[in-house]
Amino acid sequence: MTVIRTAASAGLALLLAAACTAPTPPRGQAGTPAGTVCAPPSGVPGAETATTIDVIEQAYFCILGDYYSGATLDARSLLTAGFAALTQELNRDGRDVPGATMPALTGDRKADWTAFETAYRKITDQVPDLRDKLAVATLQAVVAALGDNHARWTHDLKRPLDYYDGDGYGLGLEANVNGPQVDGNPGVALGPLFVTTVLGGAAQAAGLRSGDIIESINGSAPFIDGEATPAIAALYPEYPEARPVRLRLLRQSDGRRWSVTLKPGLYPRDLATLRVVRSKLLDDDIAYVRMTGFAPDSANRVLRAITRLRTGQTITGVVLDLRGNGGGNPAEATRLLSAFVHGRNTAYQCTVDGTCQAMPTDDTVELLNLPLTVLTDRGCASACEHFSSAVKDLRIGPLVGTRTAGVISGPARTYLLANNTMLSFPARHHLGPDREVIDRIGVPPDHYVPLTPKDAAAGRDPALAKALTLLHT
Repeated sequence: MTVIRTAASAGLALLLAAACTAPTPPRGQAGTPAGTVCAPPSGVPGAETATTIDVIEQAYFCILGDYYSGATLDARSLLTAGFAALTQELNRDGRDVPGATMPALTGDRKADWTAFETAYRKITDQVPDLRDKLAVATLQAVVAALGDNHARWTHDLKRPLDYYDGDGYGLGLEANVNGPQVDGNPGVALGPLFVTTVLGGAAQAAGLRSGDIIESINGSAPFIDGEATPAIAALYPEYPEARPVRLRLLRQSDGRRWSVTLKPGLYPRDLATLRVVRSKLLDDDIAYVRMTGFAPDSANRVLRAITRLRTGQTITGVVLDLRGNGGGNPAEATRLLSAFVHGRNTAYQCTVDGTCQAMPTDDTVELLNLPLTVLTDRGCASACEHFSSAVKDLRIGPLVGTRTAGVISGPARTYLLANNTMLSFPARHHLGPDREVIDRIGVPPDHYVPLTPKDAAAGRDPALAKALTLLHT
């Protein structure tokens, strides 16, 4: 998700401040918890201001009041995580405070907050120059303590000064263990680690190729005893991270081993590859559609693409390529499913007490009446998993490739905090059409067809080949 901050009018800023800012009395004198308003943004947010204890308080009570499991959540887990991050940040700066000890918590949410805030203020008053840094670390930890892949705090977004819409940032490569896997739910990542795509930038300049095996990253092995290591995260730096990354590589075709140092930076991307929907005709009768996200109107774009391919041509099936599709709007997933099946529920959105709301197909969408095969991988997440699980459960067609990401806790709602930063998290939990949990588990393919380094080096796509075979039999 990308959030662009712009300055709002003075009047809007005043309204936001009135709605979201904590009252001025000290907590001991205030009658109710301050700054606890939890509301979606209205209009364009103002410029981001400093994160304070009042903002942390607002986020804390917002989570408890509106998060999917907020009603049953042990709030002490949030405060403990926040306090641990606070003390760790003090230590990182070499400024530990003797009185920085965790206050006793009882389980009473308001009383525990008061105890936490009192200790927090005593600590930060002793290191006023670190106040901003400590607040950011604390709030990040509180949100991270939810362990929810759709909960995040969006703040302090930066772009390079010479950024052009569509530019990439990083090393200029993708590997078979991708960024979302490293940051979220890696699942069972299998070695070896290898380059799947060279996008440009430093990787292209250094002559890397698809299929090159990455044997080490900054001197560390990407896999130890079959388990992916944190070293892989260095392949996916985000701006403004600019530390060079040293790779040890093996090219299987000629046995060459060499080392290269890649520096993160901006690189132009092929604009054609940035299109959310791309399509072409395969084998004269199969509509191949690659969809990289469930963006607004993306379902209609897929349907229009198939319609164009059918014009004056007999189409016998559709391959929908969802590999690397990071998700988007669940309504788009439901709409696209509705072109293949009617009268069914595509998913359920459930509260913590098990009350569920069905997401039925939109039966006003005209059926395509074409066989469907879907390509999936560990990059298929969120709304992509909504779509994939429905295809599997409703027996619309086979899934080919590898298991999906397991990153679908529920659709996130966004709330504006008092310093004009955004807090987002799900109010409901996602279940598949058979009421199965997909989050952290993913959707298994009907035909397991992983990509190998030799396939990547040779430009082969075994999953696509399998999909075409299935549609022709």
